[in-house]
Amino acid sequence: MEYYLVKWKGWPDSTNTWEPLQNLKCPLLLQQFSNDKHNYLSQVKKGKAIKDNNKALKPAIAEYIVKKAKQRLALQRWQDELNRRKNHKGMIFVENTVDLEGPPSDFYYINEYKPAPGISLVNEATFGCSCTDCFFEKCCPAEAGVLLAYNKNQQIKIPPGTPIYECNSRCQCGPDCPNRIVQKGTQYSLCIFRTSNGCGWGVKTLVKIKRMSFVMEYVGEVITSEEAERRGQLYDNKGITYLFDLDYESDEFTVDAARYGNVSHFVNHSCDPNLQVFNVFIDNLDTRLPRIALFSTRTINAGEELTFDYQMKGSGDVSSDSVDHSPAKKRVRTVCKCGAVTCRGYLN
Repeated sequence: MEYYLVKWKGWPDSTNTWEPLQNLKCPLLLQQFSNDKHNYLSQVKKGKAIKDNNKALKPAIAEYIVKKAKQRLALQRWQDELNRRKNHKGMIFVENTVDLEGPPSDFYYINEYKPAPGISLVNEATFGCSCTDCFFEKCCPAEAGVLLAYNKNQQIKIPPGTPIYECNSRCQCGPDCPNRIVQKGTQYSLCIFRTSNGCGWGVKTLVKIKRMSFVMEYVGEVITSEEAERRGQLYDNKGITYLFDLDYESDEFTVDAARYGNVSHFVNHSCDPNLQVFNVFIDNLDTRLPRIALFSTRTINAGEELTFDYQMKGSGDVSSDSVDHSPAKKRVRTVCKCGAVTCRGYLN
């Protein structure tokens, strides 16, 4: 008779039991067991011929299936936690069909900038509009000397490098105002997935995204540029960093998304990206501290990976000192794996 080792929900491993097939009323788990076994055998068979033994599982296969099952539980718990913490409409999913990597151990999900000690973020505007229709009247962008950023389809119509001024908490317009887009957060369901090309985690959209649409914000810990330089030296040894200089008007502050961030923490680089960086001002009108928004540059189909250029600045220019996800501040040249026809060959 065929027996399966069962881990009981809510009970420790010490209470695991062996059960015959007729006792198991869990077709999904049995299918996952079969899939994991098949995947392991197909991986091994690439290197050498191996015969599947129906009487007993080889220890290596059993070990892989247990690890895969524990990984699946850990990723599900992480997915649940991310969705509890996020404050936007779009759902977050997590997927790893590539390896046994589990959730990151030192990452904390946040929805907005987290100021480092000594840095004050004044999130209260001093004035607001009194429009009845912000699309046609002299609204917040006009007061700041720029054009309204969006058309009637909620798509961005201004060129890269132009700042976005949205209506704020002092404005008399309601939540349906056409000039409130970034502040509503991500509207699309996204998936953090394990890439198969050696780029670690990535992010893909699960729904079609129209061109020139807001997709997500880049958030993290706001630190001084001096602290960013110090951290960059430390990150250099690890080969990773997530430093984005807030250099819209000055170069005093940097966003570090290494430990604190949102879905954008997992978005990979491409030399031919489908996301574009824009500086945004809403309640905090301090030009040293713009919010960073990512908009689609073209139609992005469901299942497609989201990418942005790590060297792209909010000004629309390309600079290696702008976003610095790989070894810090151009100290080490890191080979780019984006695979784009226009690939520059290096991330920095």
